[in-house]
Amino acid sequence: MSLTLPLITRAERRHRLGHRHGLAPSARAADVPQAADAVVALHATDAATVFLSARARLAASDPTTIEQALYEDVSLVRLLSMRNTLFAVSTELAPYVASSTARAIAIKERRSLLKHLEEDGQGLDAAWLAEAEQAALDALDTLGPATGGELSAAVPALRRKITVGRGKKYEAQTGVATRVIRLLAADGRIRRDRPRGAWTSSQYRWVHTEPWPAVALAEARSEIARRWLRAYGPATEVDFKWWTGWTLTEARKALAATGAEQVRLEDGTTALVSPGDTRPEPAPEPWAALLPALDPSGMGWADRSFHLDPAYRVALFDYAGNIGPTVWWNGEIIGGWAQRADGRIVWRLLGGADRAAERAVTAEATRLAEWIGDARITPRFRTPLERELVS
Repeated sequence: MSLTLPLITRAERRHRLGHRHGLAPSARAADVPQAADAVVALHATDAATVFLSARARLAASDPTTIEQALYEDVSLVRLLSMRNTLFAVSTELAPYVASSTARAIAIKERRSLLKHLEEDGQGLDAAWLAEAEQAALDALDTLGPATGGELSAAVPALRRKITVGRGKKYEAQTGVATRVIRLLAADGRIRRDRPRGAWTSSQYRWVHTEPWPAVALAEARSEIARRWLRAYGPATEVDFKWWTGWTLTEARKALAATGAEQVRLEDGTTALVSPGDTRPEPAPEPWAALLPALDPSGMGWADRSFHLDPAYRVALFDYAGNIGPTVWWNGEIIGGWAQRADGRIVWRLLGGADRAAERAVTAEATRLAEWIGDARITPRFRTPLERELVS
């Protein structure tokens, strides 16, 4: 490694995280799309994560602010995309996400469903699937926003059942409604609308919409790489491959198209940054954050050692590598938090905390509790510390 490469220290990487991820108070976003763009995309597997991740990065908000962005302004939309995972992205970025990632998922989903239909032996084929899809879209045009159950009630084809894995140990009978709806969503022909129940609910209604404009694949991937590198750099090709779910070759090509520059890190390795993005990063004001499970700041890299002590992983991650609710102080994860059944926000600091940190975390927990109000947050992926805190 050449010592002539610019050095970016761990402290500077944490400074970048506070500034660029909108977590330091002075860096918070003015609106919801800006908060999402700060980290490229918000994880949306858990309905609550979108709201809590956006809240942490907004100068001022309440749940209705984010609901308006999702369901009225439609300036933030959910797409099945990176790592075959549901994310919420700004409508400005959505065409690039759709073209770089979501369309490939849709093709794979269609191929898989057609294979299951053929193996089932009822004579259901591509023509039948096209008719079922059109019937679902027509029903949405008539009904307006509707849940999967309401769509199935209106479209007889969606009430069909098929046998998957016939003759195998995992043979099972399943309905086609969920698969057809998932396919329509992956194709961008329907989108998730306001759910039944509160903002924490994942029982979404669906609305008929037009697919996102196509962007050339290379252009779409390089735009994703450009934004990701600005938010998460310095980072490696392996980090980007992991974050996108693309192949290493695809990740490398996209990063190369951005003109990324090499820098050196304190551990002796090299990483990439955006062109010209090598100046020292000043420290933001002290900041604390209580981030939800799957928040992008905890899930943005394959190697998180610059902001996470490896000794904390057992407490803060589930068995599949999903991060739970975390407590941050000046760019480092220092603990975890949870909400008990009575609504109280409770936390445990695992290390790296002085009195200033404890005071800031206490203030942030109070702010979070007031924002959540009567809602109750239970992460879909439970971690050891989160379970302990609510027991």
